[in-house]
Amino acid sequence: MLRFDNGARGSFWVTQAAAGVENCLRIRVSGTKGSVEWAQEQPTRLWFRPLDRPAELRTPNGPGTLALSARASRIVRGHPEGFHEGFATIYSDAAEAIVARRAGIAPDPLATHFPNAEDGLRGIQFVEAALASSESDGTWTSVPELPVAA
Repeated sequence: MLRFDNGARGSFWVTQAAAGVENCLRIRVSGTKGSVEWAQEQPTRLWFRPLDRPAELRTPNGPGTLALSARASRIVRGHPEGFHEGFATIYSDAAEAIVARRAGIAPDPLATHFPNAEDGLRGIQFVEAALASSESDGTWTSVPELPVAA
Protein backbone atom coordinates (compact mmCIF):
# COMPACT_ATOMS: atom_id res chain seq x y z
CA MET A 1 0.00 0.00 0.00
CA LEU A 2 1.19 3.51 -0.79
CA ARG A 3 0.42 6.92 0.62
CA PHE A 4 1.73 9.95 -1.24
CA ASP A 5 2.74 13.30 0.28
CA ASN A 6 -0.53 14.86 -0.91
CA GLY A 7 -2.60 12.19 0.88
CA ALA A 8 -3.41 10.14 -2.23
CA ARG A 9 -3.31 6.38 -1.75
CA GLY A 10 -2.25 3.63 -4.07
CA SER A 11 -1.08 0.06 -4.30
CA PHE A 12 2.01 -1.52 -5.74
CA TRP A 13 2.11 -5.23 -6.59
CA VAL A 14 5.29 -7.02 -7.59
CA THR A 15 5.74 -10.73 -8.25
CA GLN A 16 7.85 -13.07 -10.29
CA ALA A 17 5.61 -15.99 -9.44
CA ALA A 18 2.59 -15.21 -11.65
CA ALA A 19 2.44 -18.33 -13.82
CA GLY A 20 2.34 -17.67 -17.55
CA VAL A 21 2.88 -13.91 -17.25
CA GLU A 22 5.70 -12.48 -19.34
CA ASN A 23 7.21 -9.38 -17.77
CA CYS A 24 3.81 -7.75 -17.38
CA LEU A 25 4.55 -4.20 -16.28
CA ARG A 26 1.19 -2.48 -15.96
CA ILE A 27 0.52 1.03 -14.71
CA ARG A 28 -2.94 2.26 -13.82
CA VAL A 29 -3.62 5.69 -12.37
CA SER A 30 -7.15 6.43 -11.16
CA GLY A 31 -8.44 9.78 -10.02
CA THR A 32 -11.74 11.52 -9.43
CA LYS A 33 -12.32 12.22 -13.15
CA GLY A 34 -11.23 8.88 -14.60
CA SER A 35 -8.33 6.49 -15.10
CA VAL A 36 -5.47 5.84 -17.48
CA GLU A 37 -3.87 2.43 -17.97
CA TRP A 38 -0.78 1.28 -19.86
CA ALA A 39 0.63 -2.26 -20.17
CA GLN A 40 4.13 -3.09 -21.38
CA GLU A 41 2.86 -6.10 -23.34
CA GLN A 42 0.87 -3.68 -25.55
CA PRO A 43 3.12 -0.63 -25.48
CA THR A 44 1.38 1.38 -28.21
CA ARG A 45 -1.93 1.49 -26.33
CA LEU A 46 -2.92 3.81 -23.54
CA TRP A 47 -6.47 3.48 -22.26
CA PHE A 48 -8.14 6.64 -20.99
CA ARG A 49 -11.33 5.90 -19.11
CA PRO A 50 -13.11 9.13 -18.21
CA LEU A 51 -15.85 8.95 -15.62
CA ASP A 52 -18.49 10.63 -17.80
CA ARG A 53 -18.01 9.05 -21.25
CA PRO A 54 -16.84 5.84 -22.99
CA ALA A 55 -13.25 4.65 -22.76
CA GLU A 56 -10.80 6.04 -25.32
CA LEU A 57 -7.85 4.19 -26.79
CA ARG A 58 -4.87 6.47 -27.30
CA THR A 59 -2.07 5.46 -29.68
CA PRO A 60 1.25 7.13 -30.62
CA ASN A 61 0.53 10.31 -32.58
CA GLY A 62 -3.14 9.31 -32.82
CA PRO A 63 -6.15 11.54 -32.15
CA GLY A 64 -5.86 13.50 -28.92
CA THR A 65 -2.07 13.33 -28.76
CA LEU A 66 -0.62 16.23 -26.81
CA ALA A 67 2.33 18.17 -28.25
CA LEU A 68 4.78 16.91 -25.61
CA SER A 69 3.82 13.30 -26.34
CA ALA A 70 4.08 13.80 -30.11
CA ARG A 71 7.55 15.26 -29.67
CA ALA A 72 8.68 12.14 -27.77
CA SER A 73 7.28 9.65 -30.31
CA ARG A 74 9.63 8.32 -32.97
CA ILE A 75 6.93 6.61 -35.01
CA VAL A 76 4.23 8.03 -37.22
CA ARG A 77 0.58 7.39 -36.56
CA GLY A 78 -0.48 3.84 -37.32
CA HIS A 79 2.96 2.24 -37.22
CA PRO A 80 3.77 -0.15 -34.39
CA GLU A 81 6.75 0.04 -32.07
CA GLY A 82 9.63 -1.74 -33.76
CA PHE A 83 8.76 -0.41 -37.22
CA HIS A 84 12.03 1.52 -37.50
CA GLU A 85 14.00 -1.36 -36.01
CA GLY A 86 12.68 -3.67 -38.72
CA PHE A 87 14.16 -1.44 -41.42
CA ALA A 88 17.38 -1.05 -39.43
CA THR A 89 17.73 -4.84 -39.43
CA ILE A 90 17.28 -5.00 -43.21
CA TYR A 91 19.91 -2.28 -43.76
CA SER A 92 22.34 -3.89 -41.30
CA ASP A 93 21.97 -7.33 -42.91
CA ALA A 94 22.41 -5.90 -46.42
CA ALA A 95 25.55 -4.04 -45.29
CA GLU A 96 26.93 -7.23 -43.73
CA ALA A 97 26.37 -9.13 -46.99
CA ILE A 98 28.09 -6.38 -49.02
CA VAL A 99 31.09 -6.28 -46.67
CA ALA A 100 31.36 -10.09 -46.73
CA ARG A 101 31.26 -10.19 -50.53
CA ARG A 102 33.95 -7.51 -50.81
CA ALA A 103 36.09 -9.42 -48.32
CA GLY A 104 35.56 -12.68 -50.21
CA ILE A 105 33.96 -14.45 -47.25
CA ALA A 106 30.53 -15.92 -46.65
CA PRO A 107 28.13 -13.75 -44.66
CA ASP A 108 26.25 -15.07 -41.66
CA PRO A 109 23.41 -17.11 -43.27
CA LEU A 110 20.93 -15.42 -40.92
CA ALA A 111 21.91 -12.05 -42.39
CA THR A 112 20.94 -12.93 -45.97
CA HIS A 113 17.14 -12.64 -45.74
CA PHE A 114 16.68 -9.09 -46.98
CA PRO A 115 14.91 -7.86 -50.12
CA ASN A 116 17.01 -8.01 -53.29
CA ALA A 117 16.70 -6.72 -56.87
CA GLU A 118 14.44 -9.63 -57.83
CA ASP A 119 12.07 -8.76 -54.98
CA GLY A 120 12.05 -5.14 -56.19
CA LEU A 121 11.26 -6.27 -59.75
CA ARG A 122 8.37 -8.44 -58.46
CA GLY A 123 7.01 -5.45 -56.54
CA ILE A 124 7.09 -3.24 -59.62
CA GLN A 125 5.46 -5.98 -61.73
CA PHE A 126 2.70 -6.33 -59.13
CA VAL A 127 2.00 -2.58 -59.14
CA GLU A 128 1.97 -2.50 -62.94
CA ALA A 129 -0.47 -5.45 -63.04
CA ALA A 130 -2.71 -3.74 -60.47
CA LEU A 131 -2.74 -0.52 -62.52
CA ALA A 132 -3.47 -2.45 -65.74
CA SER A 133 -6.33 -4.27 -64.00
CA SER A 134 -7.75 -0.98 -62.73
CA GLU A 135 -7.54 0.60 -66.18
CA SER A 136 -9.50 -2.34 -67.65
CA ASP A 137 -12.38 -2.24 -65.12
CA GLY A 138 -10.90 -4.82 -62.77
CA THR A 139 -10.09 -7.47 -65.34
CA TRP A 140 -7.83 -10.18 -63.92
CA THR A 141 -4.25 -9.32 -64.82
CA SER A 142 -1.47 -11.83 -64.13
CA VAL A 143 1.91 -10.85 -62.81
CA PRO A 144 4.60 -12.12 -65.21
CA GLU A 145 6.67 -15.11 -64.11
CA LEU A 146 10.32 -14.46 -63.44
CA PRO A 147 12.78 -16.58 -65.42
CA VAL A 148 14.25 -19.46 -63.45
CA ALA A 149 17.94 -18.92 -62.70
CA ALA A 150 20.22 -21.53 -64.21
